[in-house]
Amino acid sequence: MSDNLKSRRNVRVRYAPSPTGFLHIGNAQSALFNYLFARHYNGTMVLRIEDTDVKRNVPHGEDSQIDNLHWLGIDWDEGPDKPNPKYAPYHQTERQDLYHKYIMQLLDQGLAYKDYATEDELTEMRETQRENGDAPHYDGRWYGRSEADQLEAEAKGLKPSIRLHLPENHVYAWDDIIKGHVAFNSDNMGGDFIIEKSNGMPTYNFAVVVDDYLMDITDVLRGDDHIANTPKQIAVYEALGIEHPNFGHITLIYNPKTRKKLSKRDKETLQFISQYKNQGYLSEAIFNFIAFLGWSPVGEKEIFSRDELIKLYDPTRMSKSPAYFDQSKLDWTNAEYIKKLDLDDMTDRVLELVSEGQSDLAKQVQGLQLLDLRGFTWQVCKIYQSEVHQLSQIMEKIVWYTNILNEHIDYNQLNRFDRDETVSVLRSFRNQVQVLQNEGVARDFNQVIQAVSIDTGVKGRNLYFPLNVAFTGVQSAPQIDEILHLYATNTIIALLNKAITEM
Repeated sequence: MSDNLKSRRNVRVRYAPSPTGFLHIGNAQSALFNYLFARHYNGTMVLRIEDTDVKRNVPHGEDSQIDNLHWLGIDWDEGPDKPNPKYAPYHQTERQDLYHKYIMQLLDQGLAYKDYATEDELTEMRETQRENGDAPHYDGRWYGRSEADQLEAEAKGLKPSIRLHLPENHVYAWDDIIKGHVAFNSDNMGGDFIIEKSNGMPTYNFAVVVDDYLMDITDVLRGDDHIANTPKQIAVYEALGIEHPNFGHITLIYNPKTRKKLSKRDKETLQFISQYKNQGYLSEAIFNFIAFLGWSPVGEKEIFSRDELIKLYDPTRMSKSPAYFDQSKLDWTNAEYIKKLDLDDMTDRVLELVSEGQSDLAKQVQGLQLLDLRGFTWQVCKIYQSEVHQLSQIMEKIVWYTNILNEHIDYNQLNRFDRDETVSVLRSFRNQVQVLQNEGVARDFNQVIQAVSIDTGVKGRNLYFPLNVAFTGVQSAPQIDEILHLYATNTIIALLNKAITEM
């Protein structure tokens, strides 16, 4: 499908979450592509809260959506916090009168009707259809029923739902922004469907039509799991005699191991954006990563700023195939962004995670009571900036180095070296550090290491590996001189004594 939207003006899109849960990766994908679409075409992005499923709404569900969208760098032009009087309100529960007006219009025109079938009757109907090998569908039993029948049902205390009547053998079709031409036949859509529940609340497929129409939405981008809803919504548009917007159905995110849609059962994958934040993923990296879940630009480049993604976004390059969640790719992307951070900025971000205390690691760091937590964090960031792929790993290092005397170190690693030579290196290092301590001289650990080499005649890996094990617990620590600045001199001496004793 060619990109014919560039010639259009007044593009209006919407992200319309339900507060029945927190912002998860699939929500964020939908929000992000609507955001890119709106910004690329200099259009308007609307945030609308679809909260009619009151029983399933969760406390702080709406706050989670808004706060985490802001964290990702996704903003909007209209919404509950930015009302445009022409289109407000932006909560569906505040728009009931608007929906009922259009329900009455369809009833008056005979395009919708009251259905008094009880749940028991509908269950029996579905069971009979299954036994007969028929696809489940509403059989239209209340379509065309007399007013006397309706009064009799109401006398029994029955409250009707409202159903939209579908014409037979009618095709509902659209040219999808992503998938191309899509068509459904009315005979295969499950029969006349409910547009207003018996409690007076509109159903999703009716309310969104009214909202999108009254809010002048021009383009609807949403997950591929909504594609079966689209013909029903087009049926509502046609019944109301109004033009439907452009539709685009975004590929869903799949687990690469199971080859199935990502779900809450995928325990190895974090589900919610707040979890990524608390683990120390950068918002810019998550934004960049999600943009590639269902879309790709021309070329091989993979790291883009938000402004670059807005400029490059092209709906014709949206994928029809499933998007697979690649954890290693996310970690690589995040690591690339971390490498580019200014050290002070990186430190601020780590300390923000600590201050928020939303993870066990953050709480552990809070409990360390370091005199100069910022200075210590800055030094750890300097050492490990090029090695970590999550900021939580910086917090792990802070905890490790602060509690180094209580951490388990496998001194068996030292057995691969000559024992007498290794002990001489450790003792010489201890002596050099003690001299500095006694004389009150500033610590230059590069000079200390060189002095130890001269004193013992040991060089290279036989010099550095024992020191690495003694001070970090691992053989490879290329910035050992920087790491040593994390310790008080007494801690250095204690670690050397411990290593010597364990040899």
